[in-house]
Amino acid sequence: MKRVLSRLDLIAIGIGAIIGTGIFVLTGVAAAENAGPAVIVSFIIAGVVSGLSAFSYSELASMLPISGSAYTYTYATMGELIAWIIGWDLILEYMVGAATVAVGWSAYIVDFFDDAFGVRFTPKTTQAPVIWDNKDLAFRVNHGSYINIPAIFISLAVTLVLVLGIKQASWVNKTVVVIKIVVVLLFIFGACRYVDRDNYSPFVPPREGNSFGAQGVFKGTQRVFFAYIGFDAVSTTAQEAKNPQRDLPWGICVSLGICTALYIAVSAVLCGIISYKELKGVASPLTFALQSYANTKWLRIIIELGAICGLTSVILISLMGQPRIFFTMSRDGMFPRVFGRLHRRFKTPFVPTVLSGVVCAALAGILPVDLLGDMTSVGTLLAFILVNIGVVIMRFTHPDAERGFRVPGGPFLVPVPGAIIALVVLVLSDGPTIYRLFIWLAVGLVVYALFGYRYSRVGHPERWSAEDMAYFQDTFGDEEDQGKGRRREEGEEEEEEEEEGSQKATQSEAVGVTYGAYDERIRDSADYFETYTNTNTEKISYTTAPQFAMPQPVHYDEHGLEADQEEADQKADLEQGKLGRLH
Repeated sequence: MKRVLSRLDLIAIGIGAIIGTGIFVLTGVAAAENAGPAVIVSFIIAGVVSGLSAFSYSELASMLPISGSAYTYTYATMGELIAWIIGWDLILEYMVGAATVAVGWSAYIVDFFDDAFGVRFTPKTTQAPVIWDNKDLAFRVNHGSYINIPAIFISLAVTLVLVLGIKQASWVNKTVVVIKIVVVLLFIFGACRYVDRDNYSPFVPPREGNSFGAQGVFKGTQRVFFAYIGFDAVSTTAQEAKNPQRDLPWGICVSLGICTALYIAVSAVLCGIISYKELKGVASPLTFALQSYANTKWLRIIIELGAICGLTSVILISLMGQPRIFFTMSRDGMFPRVFGRLHRRFKTPFVPTVLSGVVCAALAGILPVDLLGDMTSVGTLLAFILVNIGVVIMRFTHPDAERGFRVPGGPFLVPVPGAIIALVVLVLSDGPTIYRLFIWLAVGLVVYALFGYRYSRVGHPERWSAEDMAYFQDTFGDEEDQGKGRRREEGEEEEEEEEEGSQKATQSEAVGVTYGAYDERIRDSADYFETYTNTNTEKISYTTAPQFAMPQPVHYDEHGLEADQEEADQKADLEQGKLGRLH
């Protein structure tokens, strides 16, 4: 993949993924059905858990700056089976998460056309045919509604943008991020004058069935946890970052800090200007709350525009991260190799991108926002638990490995509380939500047994066929190859390409060894365990290890024929001696 993302790009990706459905949709849902005004506390708890996990993500991302997110980190610390489980879980998280946001996008686009142009769309084509009853924990038919066409439309439109390339998506995302931050600030400062303190009483409503009370606050935490999942999407773009070890921690922590402050402020203002009871079943709570006050039409329109932009950027990031999980797992042999193929022109994993977009569109068209959000949240919590544990394991198995960022306070002070709190919030989720998660994981284990376990290439170099190496050749191309491809697209002269190819061949001869495509595979993502010493500093190696053993390198003589290892070494020593005498 092309390394085009700067530190600012990564921060924008994080903010773009975080600020979205959580602040524009789920704030009202969590207040009305779970925590009441104490949804503010729910956001704080979720922010603390996310903050602790953000430190762990940052450390692992700086050690293993490659695509794959929690899947990659878990593979490094807990082995293939656990890595498969978390990878399968992440597929659910990103795909269902994007569908959740698409449903919220649909609600705000409908409100925008109503407020701005007086155009009202029929519920038949803008709402899901079923709803989720949180009180009875059961599905109900949404009479008069058949399909959510706007949600399907935005899912497919964003998929097209991502197929065209990450850089195009990055520019779109940065523009959208600026717009929605401005709009969120407008809501905070524009609506705060309408705050009525009576709306905060009771701050924690008494328990009613499965809602409210102290347990309701934690259930609200699980629901709004969806709002914080974006920062881990930053780590999935590691192979497209210019300086991943330095910039990934910045992108994760800065974006999370900014968004947490905005979340707390928005939830406080929202619960202050309207009673939480009136927000039940409302998919666009910010503009709905303002309808009760005169002279707020233009503020509502601006907020709706910002919500549309914000939700668009979240869909963009979610659908960008999910195919890259497919991409990395495919290169490891966990999925068929077609999922690891890059588009020859755009250099994007277009097959999993299209597949994810189509499935996302289908889910968004038929399921309600709260059900989708709950599924995404529990998947995220499971990933956070394993990433925090991974930091502890790596501190003991590779204590001296080079880290661009270290979790402060040692291996226990931050990761252990992060894992424990995430586990508590996960356990307190509704039973049906947990059941769905385990059913999904059970299906994943069947897929692993039938395909992933049998064809995994990690630790099994003999499973790399010549066809596999040739198939992934474009995937493993380095920056020189990518630059060459870009110059070809721009129509530069063939002489420059030939000269560059000659230089590259000369470099290979100087090294005296050619690894081929598999070597690029190793350097890009393989060795998470073995280390080498460089200036007395232990670093994560990109060479070989028992778990990621690669085929023995093939040595060539000056005529392109295979040469014996000893002969190749003697020739290299002889050439080095000649150079020494010349100097």
